[in-house]
Amino acid sequence: MTVAHNMKQLGATLVELIITIVIISIALTGILSVVSLSSRHTADPMVQQQAVAIAESYLEEILLLPITDPDSIDEGSENRSLFDNVEDYDNWSDSGAVDQHGNAINGLEDYQVNVTINDATISGVTMKAVMVSVSRSGTDTIRLTGYRANY
Repeated sequence: MTVAHNMKQLGATLVELIITIVIISIALTGILSVVSLSSRHTADPMVQQQAVAIAESYLEEILLLPITDPDSIDEGSENRSLFDNVEDYDNWSDSGAVDQHGNAINGLEDYQVNVTINDATISGVTMKAVMVSVSRSGTDTIRLTGYRANY
């Protein structure tokens, strides 16, 4: 007997290496797909919070105004800074990237704001229901509704 015949062979065969590589590749593919999916949705809460903030801002701006037109002059629908009553905002569409005075707000260009004003009766009191919808492509629409009574 020679010494070479008494020693066991150490190491892996080519088939074992290929099977190991395939198993590791499948595991990495699964892990990377989960990481990719979670990284795509990490901004969603921030986008939703920004849309809520825009909707709240519009709702507050509108609800601070009187229901009836104080000067009986139609301000038109072109210049939001001239709006002086709740009804002036009916069917208003705007980008979230401008404030009430038309000044640009950087970073909000992708948001779209729509306002609808309707009559509503709550507990026998006729009010104006103000619905503000804020959307951004690829995300859900945020809708806030506020009520303004004539008091």
